[in-house]
Order: sequence, then structure tokens, then C-alpha cells
Amino acid sequence: MRYHFDFGWIAEYYPVLIKGVLITIELTLVGAVVGIALGISCAWARALGPGWLKPVVATYIELIRNTPFLIQLFFIFFGLPGIGIHMSEITAANLAMVVNLGAYSCEIIRAGIQATPRGQFEAGASLAMTPFETFRHVILVPSLQRIWPALSSQVVIVMLGSAVVSQVAAEDLTFAANFIQSRSFRAFEAYFVSTAIYLLLAIILRQLLAAAGSLIFPRRVRR
Repeated sequence: MRYHFDFGWIAEYYPVLIKGVLITIELTLVGAVVGIALGISCAWARALGPGWLKPVVATYIELIRNTPFLIQLFFIFFGLPGIGIHMSEITAANLAMVVNLGAYSCEIIRAGIQATPRGQFEAGASLAMTPFETFRHVILVPSLQRIWPALSSQVVIVMLGSAVVSQVAAEDLTFAANFIQSRSFRAFEAYFVSTAIYLLLAIILRQLLAAAGSLIFPRRVRR
């Protein structure tokens, strides 16, 4: 049995693909920016924060890192309405990605903080800086510089993991592929094209993050 490849549907369904790509990019951008900001805050709390806050943050991190992302998404989209909290598909997807990346990036950033020489903390204290001021002005940038490659990889992983948000009808790239194959009955071609697009997005995102690292940390380029 010979299979005849047919990509003629692209001309008809390309607006659906473009919309899916744009939503995937939006989810990734929001998830990365807000998620890393949350990760930095949690890393500070775990490494240098007050004693009462550390177990709270640790519980959040263990909960997120030891449960599937899809279950977290379902809990936000299907579970929270049970207690009166309703949100759109895109909002739920954004929140799930932020919460997920926040937990993983926290541990990555905390590793960078723990690798900081003790003398830098003492230097901040000698200048009468508070622990938070020392973290912000002395510790944070070198810590991010150390872990930038790992953090960049985690952002790419979250972008690829965003494919599951189609399960709550968020119209991302995977949703677009599912829609196209259900209309055109060209499942191989639809998923082949979506796979190629995800691969291209991942490569571009890695290059952008590497370029951002070169600009933010010019003395030590990370790739």
C-alpha cells in the first residue's frame, strides 16, 4: 500500500496554523517572563528569606515538581471553577505555565545562589546592605550568569510542554494540528508540519536566549 503525501491543505488552513503559532509564542513569552520572575522571588525566599517563608515555598516547589503539568492545568481550568474561580482557556494555560516554570526555575536559580562565594555576602553586609539589597545588587546577576544555559533549556522545555494546553481548548499550535487533521483527514501531514514548526520554534528560542545571555552577561557568553 502506497501512501500519497498531500500538503495542499496548507493553502486553506494556513491562517489556523499562524494563529496557533502566535498563541504558542504568547504563552511562551508570558510563561517565561512571569515564571522566571516568580522563580527569582522563590529562590530568594528559599536561600535568604525569613524562616517562616521557606517551608511555604518548599511545599509549593515539591508539589509542582512532583505532579504532571497536565494535572496542574486540569486543576486550574476544571478544578478551580468548583470554588468559584473561573478563567478562560488562555488565562488558565498562562497561569499553569507560570506556576510550573516558577517552581523549576526557582531550583535552578537557587543552585546559582548557593554557588556564590561567601565573600560576596560578607561584602554586602560590610556596606550595610540588607539581605534583600545584597541579593538584588550583588548576588542575583552573577547567579543568573552561572545558570543561564540551564534556565534557557527549561524555558524551551516549557514551550514544548505547552502542547498539552490544547486539552483545555486553548488554540495553540497543537490545537491547530488537531483541527486540521480532523477536517482534512491528513493526520500524517498535519502533525509532520506541526512537529517541524515546534522544532523551528525551539531552535529560534534557544538562539534568542543565547543572544539575550550575551547582552545581559557580556563578560561571559553562554550557549
